[in-house]
Amino acid sequence: MTTTEQSEFRTGYAALVGEPNVGKSTLLNAILGQKISIVTDKPQTTRHKIAGIVSGTQSQIVFLDTPGIIKPAYLLQEVMMQFAASAIDDADVILLLVDAEKIKHGGFTEQTDTLEKVSVHKKPTFLVINKIDTVEKGDVLDMIAHLHTIYPFDEVYPISALKNYGTRELVAGIVKRLPVHPPLYPEDIASEAPEKFFVGEIIREKIFKRYSAEIPYSTTVDIIEFKERSTKKHFISADIYVERQSQKGILIGKEGRALRALGGDARKEIETFLGHEVFLELHVKVREQWREQSQWLKRLGY
Repeated sequence: MTTTEQSEFRTGYAALVGEPNVGKSTLLNAILGQKISIVTDKPQTTRHKIAGIVSGTQSQIVFLDTPGIIKPAYLLQEVMMQFAASAIDDADVILLLVDAEKIKHGGFTEQTDTLEKVSVHKKPTFLVINKIDTVEKGDVLDMIAHLHTIYPFDEVYPISALKNYGTRELVAGIVKRLPVHPPLYPEDIASEAPEKFFVGEIIREKIFKRYSAEIPYSTTVDIIEFKERSTKKHFISADIYVERQSQKGILIGKEGRALRALGGDARKEIETFLGHEVFLELHVKVREQWREQSQWLKRLGY
């Protein structure tokens, strides 16, 4: 890269914030062109601040996917909100995602907490109206006109993350707001998190998809062993923690069938992600009230 090119290169952070289930993780995956954030139809699937890196010839954007903004009910959720707050602190550009269908039915009033967190930073803030494929074009134009009267957003982008519509324009808009700075990461990496982290997230995603009620929210995954083997299957051993003995029984199922099905689903996606065959070993353990214990949250990577 020449000196002239370096002086024009722009790099910075873009925080994806908003309520649960507005499509933040789907948008990140769409922009990256690969899946790094787990996605389910259940709220609060994302628990960490996850960095996704998009490198171009003259720019590098580090997207920060965050947990949905909620009022915390227990310590884990407080930590999740700290992740969201730190992403806003780190950001050069803030992307507030909203659900077009919910906005159509008057749902923007629920964004008060998020707007308060965003407004104190005085940073470029884009309103990203997602899921516009679920409403009429006229409704989108009405939303844009109305929402501009509520908050002075720097720019508004109607998109469909699921259909990857409008994302190119959004990325171009972000780049214009980034500071001139050389890249922070090599151009061939999509995230700074290790493979071990994503393996745990894949297993957790399958739990969210296969189980209902309180099971997904009372569960976390700890990767105990991750052995890469060039001539044999990689060996991965994971502990799945739940809060009650009854939850352990549900996860395992009769004669272990439910756990085997979960492991089979996870193993297939892990193999696709790693590009290598995997032997996956899962163990379910009970740790009462782990979501309320700071030492366990730190041990488990929160």
